[in-house]
Amino acid sequence: MFELENPKYFYLLLLIPVIVALFVFNLIWKKQKQAAFSDLELFQKLSPEKSTFKPFLKIIILLLALVCVIIAIVNPKTGTKMETVKRQGIDIVFAVDISKSMLAEDIKPNRLEKTKQLVSQIINQLGNDRVGIVGYAGSAYPILPMTTDYSIAKMYLQSMNTNMVSSQGTAFNDAIKLAVDYFDVKDTSKLIILVSDGEDHGEGASEAIDLAKEKGVRILTIGVGTEKGALIPLKDNKGTISSYKKDQNGENVITKLYPDVLKNIATKTKSKYIFGSSTKEVVEEVKKQLDKIEKTEFESQQIADYESQYQWFLGLGFLLLLVDVFLLEKKTNWVQKLNLFNEKKHA
Repeated sequence: MFELENPKYFYLLLLIPVIVALFVFNLIWKKQKQAAFSDLELFQKLSPEKSTFKPFLKIIILLLALVCVIIAIVNPKTGTKMETVKRQGIDIVFAVDISKSMLAEDIKPNRLEKTKQLVSQIINQLGNDRVGIVGYAGSAYPILPMTTDYSIAKMYLQSMNTNMVSSQGTAFNDAIKLAVDYFDVKDTSKLIILVSDGEDHGEGASEAIDLAKEKGVRILTIGVGTEKGALIPLKDNKGTISSYKKDQNGENVITKLYPDVLKNIATKTKSKYIFGSSTKEVVEEVKKQLDKIEKTEFESQQIADYESQYQWFLGLGFLLLLVDVFLLEKKTNWVQKLNLFNEKKHA
């Protein structure tokens, strides 16, 4: 089997016609200057040891060296064997609150950015677990389906913002229902990690909690914010606070952390509530909870064990460059005998 690690670097091969064009241009320019200086036949008599063949040989060697280095950068790989890999882990869906209240700055830099930091660090601690992401405010919105590609998961996580869901508020019911629907494999251990400030402007989560219990899904909750609360800043395009969110009476809205709501959700699904002020403590506690959950085999696949072959091309490239450096443009006996460029008639 064969694959290329960085095929995008093949575009560097476009340098070859550029170098050839420069070489031809330089050759023509030299001929013209020599002709302007003196008769070409006389000029060749003044430099009898100068070879007309060697410059072509040197440029060919240089181009071959360049091709070898480019191939080394692309890094061709060959598959040496096939092996079966069995994954054992947990299916985890992160339900992330993206309502406007998550813009409050009682947790620095704000609740939403703190949430992203927490989820990203949790993902960093995972092994073979599959992850998915749901965003919710007044309604729930699918962000990322189940995957084992953690880099993609973190990329989607960082792109989340409070404008992704038009209806504002916090509807735990919709969020949990959508998260439960993410679990597409029946026999795996399932966990929802719900991150929020606990403000529920929906109809409560009792119906969704019952659905989660029925499906064998645990809901670990993380509270982000403070019980003292804070104003919700509204910023302009430059990131400067222009005003604060107001209610229907024109009063500034103060958003608070409601831990009891989150504790209730966790307790009813036999899981735990974690206060999300310290990233390190949250990650450690989540890891403890994950260790308590039985890992199940949810995926088996065959993969090729590839070995990089760049070193051969890199070595050959440097060897050719070394030959090019020490290859002089003087005539050699065997080249003179071949007389490839009719050099003898000018002797």
